[in-house]
Amino acid sequence: MSKAKLRFLGGTGTVTGSRYLLEHEDRRVLVDCGLFQGYKQLRDRNWASFPVPPSSIDRVVLTHAHLDHSGYLPRLIRLGFRGEVLCTSGTRDLCELLLPDSGYLQEEEAEYASRKRFSKHKEPRPLYTEKEAEASLERLRTLRSDHDFEIVPGMTGRFIPAGHLLGAAQLRVDVAGVRVHFTGDVGRPDDELMRPPAPFQGADVLVCESTYGNRSHPVANVENELAEVVNRVVGRGGVLIVPAFAVGRVQGLMLHLARLRHQGRIPAVPVFLNSPMAIAATDIYQRHMGQHRITAEEFQWMYELVAPVRTVEESKALNQRSGPMIIISASGMLVGGRVLHHVAAFGSDPRNAILLTGFQAGGTRGAALAAGAQSLRMFGRDVPIRAEVQLLQSLSGHADADELLQFLRATPHPPRITYLTHGEPDAADTLRLRVQRELGWRARVPEHLEEVSLPEEPGE
Repeated sequence: MSKAKLRFLGGTGTVTGSRYLLEHEDRRVLVDCGLFQGYKQLRDRNWASFPVPPSSIDRVVLTHAHLDHSGYLPRLIRLGFRGEVLCTSGTRDLCELLLPDSGYLQEEEAEYASRKRFSKHKEPRPLYTEKEAEASLERLRTLRSDHDFEIVPGMTGRFIPAGHLLGAAQLRVDVAGVRVHFTGDVGRPDDELMRPPAPFQGADVLVCESTYGNRSHPVANVENELAEVVNRVVGRGGVLIVPAFAVGRVQGLMLHLARLRHQGRIPAVPVFLNSPMAIAATDIYQRHMGQHRITAEEFQWMYELVAPVRTVEESKALNQRSGPMIIISASGMLVGGRVLHHVAAFGSDPRNAILLTGFQAGGTRGAALAAGAQSLRMFGRDVPIRAEVQLLQSLSGHADADELLQFLRATPHPPRITYLTHGEPDAADTLRLRVQRELGWRARVPEHLEEVSLPEEPGE
């Protein structure tokens, strides 16, 4: 039997662009199909020629719906991919929101850059359109977790709950006598929104995320932190802008703010949810009761808490209001979306505050703010930032380094090799050292586009 191969087409040296290619004989399967985000040299990879002809890929398998794992799919189809995309039902439902919205935002940004003439390109164009993204959804085929399925002849897969996000899964693949395990993004064991990830049960080859591989989440009560920030900003009549990922993060924020309001720990100031996608995502979470920890009563509190903002006109009108008020809007790393207009409108006033609610990838505006930037480049101009900037780390949906090691340590069958991916260089390498020293496992951080052969037998 010929050996299978694994190629790292993304998610190496960065927390974005997760793409792993499994090859065996004449079959090719792409595990995750993510967008590169952040630094320009990373974003440029989205426009580069794909490392293999997309038409030669038989199937795509998605671990979850976040754009750094799914957002390149419409582009891959435009370039010639003709196969099915396998995922869980929760992932499909969320992709129905995320992918068309991604196409729409890219069209909007290209049109705005063209109209304002601040692009270096004569005719700025989107990576893909909203229509192309909607068409890509027809390729999605849903499968149940904890059941084996055929990916392609000679390659069997199984989705295993990962926590982290509605529908998120670890992926176990058996090919050529080798078991390969992709963690996807691993959730936290005590996450207030999502159920914990299923423990790692062993494999010959492990591909493990390392987003927080060099950090531990602070031991803090997120609701205490939120209450402190809200009361401080409201007390000075300010506007609290909360950039948040529309899927997952917004629902967690709504849950905590609704509990605080119900307990009387924060005042009843207006809370605007300015993200049609986040509004729809909340409805999807409600339809998937049992896959997360929110109760029916808490959903009622959440819906009573926020005033939904759907239209562009309503969004613009918010910028004419004064505080105190809270605006929750996407995107979570300030890479685009309506939240940029709110930052531009309110960011120069020191009475106001910007609350960052999770990991900020290098090269994003969110990362710049977290590092103390005094201005942000938006809409072709530099916008001064005098508002208070706070970072709320305890809301992260990713396991930290200690939690990842706890997750891995559960296995009775250690892998022959562990590849640490989906992390900034320091995070991935720090976790590599801990895996080697504390678990005694062989571990490596792969290079971008590196190809490795998979052994035929587990004990080879």
